[in-house]
Amino acid sequence: MLPQRACFSRGAFWSRSELSLIGKKPRAPVIDFPNHCRSYDPTRRVVRFWGHDSAIEAAFFISQDALTRIQPGVQLDEPGLLNAFDANRDKICAAAAKVYVRGGRGWYDLGPTNF
Repeated sequence: MLPQRACFSRGAFWSRSELSLIGKKPRAPVIDFPNHCRSYDPTRRVVRFWGHDSAIEAAFFISQDALTRIQPGVQLDEPGLLNAFDANRDKICAAAAKVYVRGGRGWYDLGPTNF
């Protein structure tokens, strides 16, 4: 069975809901999440999603354990975990932005301690 994958084009999603102010000059977020595609990896029991830092793409993996911390009682199957991800996308992307390091590796894991 192939992993379920969904893509949405609801416009750009910014990982930080507000711009940081340094003096009077706003600073845009380092990474954003305009691509609403996500997929479930049953082998690793993670949901994979992507962020973009200019032209650089970074992959993020949120574990099943992290999703159950965010949404207790979630069904531990593919549809349940993907629905939990979708329902908590803003919180997940905000946590992903905190662990992202510009020029770092190309993938990042999010676990329960990130929430």
